[in-house]
Amino acid sequence: MGTQISTSVPEGLVRDASQMPAPSPVNRVIAYHSTARWRAFFQASKESNKLVVVDFTATWCKPCQQMEPTLNKLAAKYGDVDFVKIDVDELMDVAREFAVQVMPTYLFLKNGKAIDRVTGARKEELQMKIEMHIA
Repeated sequence: MGTQISTSVPEGLVRDASQMPAPSPVNRVIAYHSTARWRAFFQASKESNKLVVVDFTATWCKPCQQMEPTLNKLAAKYGDVDFVKIDVDELMDVAREFAVQVMPTYLFLKNGKAIDRVTGARKEELQMKIEMHIA
């Protein structure tokens, strides 16, 4: 009539949460997988002067994969910036709308308007432009 699950912890395993490793930081990069959800976010961003950095990426793109840890660190560092990830193969219409032709492309938006971009895996330029546009 079913398997009974044991709730006891085998001897030798960590039982005290204080001995467990610290959780990893929360990822602040929001991935959009539907055009409707992206459009809702984009419409709302038009009402704000907050900087939005959109990472146009693809799963097959090696430079994109290499930049992911950098993007996550920047997102953790700049809490007053919204970081968004869009897979160009999933949301081709959005990539076309912003004339994305190279991956990765980082598009900078304010009040719903494109104000700058970085193309390629350029860590220093990405950080420099974030700092420039939040100033």
